[in-house]
Amino acid sequence: MSIEFLITTLVVVAAPGTGAIYTIAAGLGRGRRASLWAAFGCTLGIVPHMLAAITGLAAILHTSALAFEIIKYLGVAYLLYTAWATLKETGGLSVEANQAEKPAAKVIVESILINILNPKLSIFFFAFLPQFVPTTTPNAMLRMLELSAVFMLATFLVFAAYGIFAAAMRTQIITRPAVMAWMRRSFAAAFVALGAKLALSER
Repeated sequence: MSIEFLITTLVVVAAPGTGAIYTIAAGLGRGRRASLWAAFGCTLGIVPHMLAAITGLAAILHTSALAFEIIKYLGVAYLLYTAWATLKETGGLSVEANQAEKPAAKVIVESILINILNPKLSIFFFAFLPQFVPTTTPNAMLRMLELSAVFMLATFLVFAAYGIFAAAMRTQIITRPAVMAWMRRSFAAAFVALGAKLALSER
């Protein structure tokens, strides 16, 4: 495994995106445990895209405008729903001092959907993995699976770090209603912006 792959992976994973924002929101809204479940769910959401790329299904998304558009707008709709739920204090950033813990399964499902409804991830893996697997590599598919596993591990670790840091700041936030309101609006705006970015994306 090359140092170039590790550096590229860390840069890609650390860049703010829907999964990172959701995990941070979970940490601020529900605490450390919820942020770890969110990081785990976002990591699981990578699996379908990874398998699609490795098996060549990403090529269908790249060549089929209809398939790409359907998945893209499902993703946009879910991001807008997440923004609305955040503003209504029913989403990942629902911050209250004595708040009941959200079931882990619900956090995981929400975070999986955040990543799975983004067709750009399939195309990203389709373009990303072959750069580090020469055509002469024996068992190229196994090699891509190994690299994908490293990418997923890096995703979980980075997202978990984001979430734990956010959870550590939670006490300071829940005692300041104005800060809570600002954070909810900021995260809702971020989800809307990411939805708009996805809606305007091309294959």
